Parts: sequence; structure tokens; C-alpha cells
Amino acid sequence: MRKVEFIDIPNLEKARLRKHNADTIFFSFNPSKEALIYFKNKKYFIRTYGCQSNIRDEETMSGILDKLGMIKTYNENEADVAILNTCAVRENAEDKVFGQIGDFKKIKEQNKKLILLICGCMIEQKHIIDKILSTFPYVDIMFGTHNIKDLVLLLSNYIDNNIRYVDVSSYEGDIIEDLPVKRLETYKAFVNITYGCNNFCSYCIVPYTRGKERSRSEEEILKECEELVKKGYKEITLLGQNVDAYGKDLKNGSTFARLLDKVASLNVPRVRFLTSYPSDFKDEVIDVIAKHSNIMKFIHLPVQSGSNSILKTMNRRYTREEYLELVNKIKNKIPSMEFSTDIIVGFPNESYEEFLDTVSLAREVHYTSAFTFIYSPRVGTPAAKMKDNVTYEEKVKRFKELVKELEIDFNFYAQRMVGNTYEVLVEEVSKKNKNLLSGYTENNKVVHFKGDKSLIGNIVKVKILENHLYSLIGEIVNE
Repeated sequence: MRKVEFIDIPNLEKARLRKHNADTIFFSFNPSKEALIYFKNKKYFIRTYGCQSNIRDEETMSGILDKLGMIKTYNENEADVAILNTCAVRENAEDKVFGQIGDFKKIKEQNKKLILLICGCMIEQKHIIDKILSTFPYVDIMFGTHNIKDLVLLLSNYIDNNIRYVDVSSYEGDIIEDLPVKRLETYKAFVNITYGCNNFCSYCIVPYTRGKERSRSEEEILKECEELVKKGYKEITLLGQNVDAYGKDLKNGSTFARLLDKVASLNVPRVRFLTSYPSDFKDEVIDVIAKHSNIMKFIHLPVQSGSNSILKTMNRRYTREEYLELVNKIKNKIPSMEFSTDIIVGFPNESYEEFLDTVSLAREVHYTSAFTFIYSPRVGTPAAKMKDNVTYEEKVKRFKELVKELEIDFNFYAQRMVGNTYEVLVEEVSKKNKNLLSGYTENNKVVHFKGDKSLIGNIVKVKILENHLYSLIGEIVNE
């Protein structure tokens, strides 16, 4: 058994703290000569699970490793460094990661010089680290969401000492600027505007894994967005666990509405934002969205439950009535607005009547898409300690009932698009049919259509021909 060096380990008590102001630190890249020589032209592989924040983390790690002289590969079998960038939001996401780590056993046996790293939100939980250390002895390095800036140092220490490293800092977090970045796309980009979360919903591990809510400066955000516009990016998505909280901690007059207005004025064809928190969504933001045609008329507005009693137990800071009032206010100002949401089914002790409150809310809002989940307890959260009188079989039954209800609206709004023409940002060759391209409409519907690969990264007009519920078939309209 190899020695393990614990540089830092996760601590939920530290992760709960919200006492200090975040510092802004400008990243400096200072690898040793030995590291530059050792890693030059070697290949790295990254597999990312979970949300857009994890995707941004992958882009940062790719930027750091590129700067080290490494080359990215999409084949784990030819990698010299492999990173699994994990998600802790649901249990099935963790199960996938454990399965993937297991698959690397054979790869490590064939390539003993491969360095295997596990990072991301999963690693912010001590019981996960303990399990990996005891079950997967061939995992070399584990590091947390706050430790990405130390990636080169961890790799350098590993090649010098050949011992296992755990470096997972649990603290409120800082703002790290000037991190290298290698974008996964050349036509659309995620731009972080906030990090962390202060909401502490009773079921959610994210405030512990990502730290306190902290905002980047307007100046740094706009500089990044301006560079993307100059490079010809067609879509920018402003990113945060709660974008509506942007600027609260800066105390200098910065607000999400003001920032959104400035970004939309940069002449980028499409602007989106993720994720909104209902009680923080201000009227000024609605006005800015209505003002700019390039802000997509599609909002992801998580509700989680339509029952006031469940919302209270979840520690969501709004009521059913307040959520519906916000939705109606947005629709009245912007009639074309469409909504998606997150819904949890089978929260501990949810009654069937409380579940039906969620169904009725969905009927009232008319979502055009949704992410629906069966409740999954996360170790360390208040909800995980609750006794639960709802059986898993009942949760599955309710889940299917909700999805069936949601799909009525999904189908209605998708069918209404048939025969109409929409602007589509072409993203890739379709994963299901190599003879088709895929892209997204302004209202975030995926469309498959015939076209040349040279169109990828461009916005084209597509007439919708068929509705397949979760996707559409169309044809390019030549003007």
C-alpha cells in the first residue's frame, strides 16, 4: 500500500462558514523546469460529469495543462494523465464515477505511468475520499474545487515522490482571475460571474463543495466577454449557482441587471444565463431581458416543489404563490418567454397531496422543458438526517406521473413550432444520426437537420418539419 499525503481534507464545518470577504487572487503560472520537461507533449484526458460549472472547471484544467506543454486526447487509453471531474448532486452521478474509476484499473495495469486524478464536488466529501483510498489503490491524486489552481504542483509532487496526494480545501473560497482556459467550443462559451452559494437548501451539497457566494468584478467579466466577442463567439452564457445574487457581496452598486445589460450591449448574437433563484429575481432583470433582442427569451427557473410545506422543509426562500407571481410578471412583460425548471420528487415525508401541488403548479406554468429527479440524500445535508416515510416504489410512481403530465406541455409547445422558421446555432454532427447536424433554437429546443459540417458554429435559419417531443427535425431555409 502506497503512502498517502494529506495536504488538506474536506471539513463540512469549515465549508459551512460564511464569515470572511473573498480575496481576488491573480493566478501566476510557475512550473518547475523538471515539470515542463517531463510533461511536454504528453497527453491528458478529462471526463466531466454534472453541471456547467464543472464544464468551466474542465476548460480551466485544460488551459493549465496546455500551458504545461501537454496535448489533450479524447481516448483514455492513450493518456499519460487522466482526470475524472465529478458531480455530487445525485447518487447515480456518484455511482457512474465509481464505475468509471473501476474501468481504469485495467488501463493502469497496461500503462503503469498513467497518473489518475479525481476532482470535483464528489471529492469534497470525506466519506468519498475514504472509499476511494480503500477501494481504488491506483487512484493517485484527489483534489477539490478550490484546488484547481494547484494542479501543476500536485502533478510535480507526484512525479517527484510517487505517493498518493489528497488536497481538498474546505473554505469559503476566493476569486481566482487570469486562470488559463482552453474552451471546449469555438462558438459558445460559459462565463463565470459568481462562484459558490449561500442558500443552503436542505437537500443540496453545493454550498459545501463550492464555498460561499462570491462575485467577480464587472471589469473582469466584461473583459472576458469582450475577448470572446472579438474571437467571433456566437453565444455567451453567464454562469453562477445563483446569478441573481451577483454583486451582493461587492457592495459597490453592481447588480445582475446592470451586468446583464452591459454584456448584452457587447454585440454578441446570443446571451443566456444560468441559474436563477426565484426570490432573488428582480424586476430590473425582467426589464433588461425585454430591452435586448439578443437575450434569449428562455429562463431556467428551478421550483423544486409546488407545495409550500415542502418548500419550507427544503429551505427554499419563496412560496408557491410568490413563484407563480414571478412567472406571471415575466410573461406579462415578455409574452414570448418560455421556462424550464428543476423538480425533486419524493422529498422526505412528501405526501401525495403535496406531490399533487407540484403537478398543479406545472400545469399552471406550462414548462417547455424540465429536469426532474427522484430525491437522493446527500451525506452532510440536513435532509439526509430526516426520516422518510415515502417508499422508493412510491417515489418512482410519482416521478412517472409527473413526467407524463409535463410531457403534455412539452409536446404542445414543440408541436406549435412545426411549420415555423427559427434561428438555430449549429453545434455538432448529430449523435444519433451522422448524416444530420444538431443545434439549438433561441428557446433551447434541439433541432436535427441536413447540412454541411462547415455550418457548425454558425447561426442558420431552420424550418421545423417534425416534432419528436424532446427534439425536432427541420430543414435549412436558404435565403
